[in-house]
Amino acid sequence: MSIDTLLLFAFASIALAITPGPTMLLALSNGISGGMRAAAWGIAGASLGSCIVITTVALGLGSLLAASEWLFNAIRVAGVLYLVWLGIKLWRTPPADVGAVLAASSARPLRGRLALLRSLAVALSNPKSLLFFAAFLPQFVDTAQRQAPQYLVLGAVFVGIDTLVMLGYATAGTQAVRWLSQGSLRALNRGCAAGMWLLAATLAVWRRPGA
Repeated sequence: MSIDTLLLFAFASIALAITPGPTMLLALSNGISGGMRAAAWGIAGASLGSCIVITTVALGLGSLLAASEWLFNAIRVAGVLYLVWLGIKLWRTPPADVGAVLAASSARPLRGRLALLRSLAVALSNPKSLLFFAAFLPQFVDTAQRQAPQYLVLGAVFVGIDTLVMLGYATAGTQAVRWLSQGSLRALNRGCAAGMWLLAATLAVWRRPGA
């Protein structure tokens, strides 16, 4: 893999990462309702999900999903239902006040683990991501060389960029807690919930290319 190819992949990954998706909305919402610590757990879950998806593609299992209509639809329906449920949870979640964000809380580790599991579930329940990576990553792999190290490098680059962007969203959420009123924070959090429902609707009507 050449440096030019790697740079092209990095630029493409940046363009993909900055596009608001479910994990980015979760990072923003976690920053608003749980502070940076909870957001960091969520980011870890989303990054772990990306690693699993990329590993699945590297092992060739993405082709299995592309070939199986039943498996694709099963994951798609599960993803839709989960995004709808998650939107409801975000809609009902009250924004944290500044004191709650800055103070250490014994309940925070549990909230953190919940944020991790939510983001991991979102990352793994979206068949579009798996199909995207199955079509996207191989374009940057030199088949004349060993492929496993190339997938490792590409995966590390993407996850690193995606993690930095999620940190930006989470930081925006924690700063919003400092500067916005409770009503504005609630509206922003519910905007994230509405974004989840919009993504669920998009996934519900989405069909694979050629299907």
